[in-house]
Amino acid sequence: MAAGKLTSVAAFRSEQRAHQRYPIIFDLDYKLFRRGRVEHQGSGRTLNIGSGGVLLETEGALPSGHSIELVIHWPFLLEGVCPLKLVMRGRIVRSDAKGVAVQAKHHEFRTAGARVRKNKPSEGRVRSMAG
Repeated sequence: MAAGKLTSVAAFRSEQRAHQRYPIIFDLDYKLFRRGRVEHQGSGRTLNIGSGGVLLETEGALPSGHSIELVIHWPFLLEGVCPLKLVMRGRIVRSDAKGVAVQAKHHEFRTAGARVRKNKPSEGRVRSMAG
């Protein structure tokens, strides 16, 4: 009986991920590469995300083994004014009914290029000149 318990513990440990994943849903755009060229572009959304990769949902299945670049639309502003995007490059390791699993090889945050105008507290108010 003890051997059965050891086997189940070993099986449990082998299924643990090297990187924690978080159930976060963000919109994304992707480019699928084949032989260094863009073969297909599309959009989707993340289902879960971690530093080691992402599980995403797309309109259709994507071929395993292909290189992919994801541009994830991050919902937070840098310093409250500049939109961010998370750019992740990697390889598709699985594509099935549960989603498309991408193993990340590189990821970085980039600014989206546009700034959101942030009103200063003094804008729209008449300042008193009395001293």
